[in-house]
Amino acid sequence: MIVFDLQCRDGGETFEAWFRSSADYDEQRAAGLVQCPVCRSANIEKAPMAPRVPRKGSSNSLAKLAALQAEMLKGSRWVGDEFTDTARAMHGGEIALEQVHGNATLEQAKSLAEDGIPVAPLPLPVTPPSQVN
Repeated sequence: MIVFDLQCRDGGETFEAWFRSSADYDEQRAAGLVQCPVCRSANIEKAPMAPRVPRKGSSNSLAKLAALQAEMLKGSRWVGDEFTDTARAMHGGEIALEQVHGNATLEQAKSLAEDGIPVAPLPLPVTPPSQVN
């Protein structure tokens, strides 16, 4: 998807619209399908757009996400491939409740959720403690 700032050549209004591609915009405009939302004129052209370039030295959002995830997992215990069994045991009262994280397939996670066991995916992969140097 691509977003363009568009301008009505009749009324002067500027608005944005989303298209699958630049070619898709060209085809829709040629067919008269791109219209001003204010006056309905099809006399539309692309408005000048400034590129979105990050400032030099701007913070890395991936690094921020990694730091946030690390903070969330501070009090959590790694259970690895035993995640599904551990979550089920805690939910059933067989073992004490605690915050844990580990591995689960999509099917296992769906099964836990279907059984009312709260789970959430982590945004980034986690390196098992045994593999951290």
